[in-house]
Amino acid sequence: MKAGTFLRSTSLLDDTFFEQTIIFITEHNEKGAMGFVVNRLFPRKINELVEFKDCAAFPLYEGGPVDQEHLFFIHQRPDLIKGGDQVTAHIQLGGDFKAAMQYINDNTITEKDIRIFIGYCGWDDQELEAEIAEGSWEAIQETEVSLF
Repeated sequence: MKAGTFLRSTSLLDDTFFEQTIIFITEHNEKGAMGFVVNRLFPRKINELVEFKDCAAFPLYEGGPVDQEHLFFIHQRPDLIKGGDQVTAHIQLGGDFKAAMQYINDNTITEKDIRIFIGYCGWDDQELEAEIAEGSWEAIQETEVSLF
């Protein structure tokens, strides 16, 4: 399992938060794994959150059940958004969120460049591997998913 992998939940996860989800793994190391649900829109847009009431109406995704008090983002514009961590050749995790919001507000970047999440998915060391081994998740090809 490596960063940049996509996982699809199986029927073993039906009736849980993860029913019919696709996860994008952004980190995987000796501490565990981190990723985001990429196919579940959050019911409100970012401008409907109090702190962002003056921002453009931009979609949010339900990234996962962990730390839903914070926003996280992935993008493919390291030329504009500095400070991100490389996940794949084309995708960065995080970076200068203030700059990202400025570029969203002035339409320099769009949904084709960035995806913002509320919360994330996290697993301790070997926990995700155990869930894959038991059949809860299956790896899928990047071509089966449209991130941007």
